Amino acid sequence: MANKGLLPEGNYAECANGYRIHYLDEGQGDVVVFLHGSGPGASGYSNFKGNYPALVEAGYRCIVPDHIGYGFSDKPDDVDHTLDFFVECIKQTLDSAGVERCTVVGNSLGGAVALGMALQHPALVEKLILMAPGGLSELHEYQQMPGMQKVFKVFGSGEPVTHEVMKDLFATGLMYDPRHATDELVEERMQIMQIMNGHVMASMKIPVLTARLPEIQCPVLGFWGMDEKMMPENGILAMAKNLKHMRMILVSECGHWVMVEHEDLFNRECVDFLRHG
Repeated sequence: MANKGLLPEGNYAECANGYRIHYLDEGQGDVVVFLHGSGPGASGYSNFKGNYPALVEAGYRCIVPDHIGYGFSDKPDDVDHTLDFFVECIKQTLDSAGVERCTVVGNSLGGAVALGMALQHPALVEKLILMAPGGLSELHEYQQMPGMQKVFKVFGSGEPVTHEVMKDLFATGLMYDPRHATDELVEERMQIMQIMNGHVMASMKIPVLTARLPEIQCPVLGFWGMDEKMMPENGILAMAKNLKHMRMILVSECGHWVMVEHEDLFNRECVDFLRHG
């Protein structure tokens, strides 16, 4: 695949379901899997480039996939992108990579997929690290959030999305501090947008998982930015009241991407959780 050099190209899993999933695979040791969120131009590297290298350095094998429909993974236009489909693709990617046990890190859509992984494959998921995961609120609640409204407005207008429009969306919709909306980040997303189709976002179906959270037995570390504009705050209590073995870190001066806006804090807390639980 043509790669302009902004995003590293790693491995491709030939999944049992017939799709190819792209993933980065670095380091040695216990496995940590990073699952990125949704949105135009999303990829695993763009979400977690400031995080997984720190965990590699701390002694972990880090696998960073691109979800089906995103990054350098296949982008089918003839299938509904249900939670089960996302989970299936990640599970088969991990099968291909020889992973039998792992910690799963997920933000937004990736958080919902991480929860789905823990529910469907509890023997696989040793621990969960969740940052404002999806799957905890009803659609109408998401639609009331100002960041989500901006996403729908920008990408539902039919107008071409420019560098400036994308940068403004990140700075005002996803972040507390706009300085994190770098030109490099925008260019990474724009590169993937050129090879994406709109079907993945149009056909995405993520159920509300709150009632099933008590089934999850593994330890969980949760993060939530208190200046979140994408995810309704009822997700905080949904996690706190229903996940049995959880610690939750609420981060002030932080929007939807705690791992970007508070990179060092996030990395330190993840390493501590991985080592000590």
